[in-house]
Amino acid sequence: MTATDPALTALAQGWCALSLLHGRIEARIERALQSGHGLSVREYSLLDVLSRQHDGEGGHLQMKQVADAVVLSQSATTRLVTRLEDRGLLSRYLCPTDRRGIYTDVSQAGLALLAEARPTNDAALREALDEAVKNPELAPLVRAVESLNAPA
Repeated sequence: MTATDPALTALAQGWCALSLLHGRIEARIERALQSGHGLSVREYSLLDVLSRQHDGEGGHLQMKQVADAVVLSQSATTRLVTRLEDRGLLSRYLCPTDRRGIYTDVSQAGLALLAEARPTNDAALREALDEAVKNPELAPLVRAVESLNAPA
């Protein structure tokens, strides 16, 4: 394949479109969450991921798993956890079975803020998708996103 191979060019264009869609969605959600709840997209995502933990087998995430879920490095995730812990939205504790492990739980204040912010997040996502679908380059990606995990 050469640098001007049509398949590679199409792949690159598709990747650019996906990146553009992601950026537009994230920017819309960021503005809405910041203005309405004082949360960044990353903070919201972290609270959301951690709120889904449970006490069953494998129910609590280690920091590496949390970092993977919110698409951040471990160090950036640790800094984010610290900021939210300082705000009283999270708490950390040692794993009872492995003293090297540290778990993080969402506090009651964090759960309340997450519940308050969820409709804002969902509405901003819907608005961003509704705007993006008007762009012929982004419309197929919007349809793909909307079809994921759609109720049967």
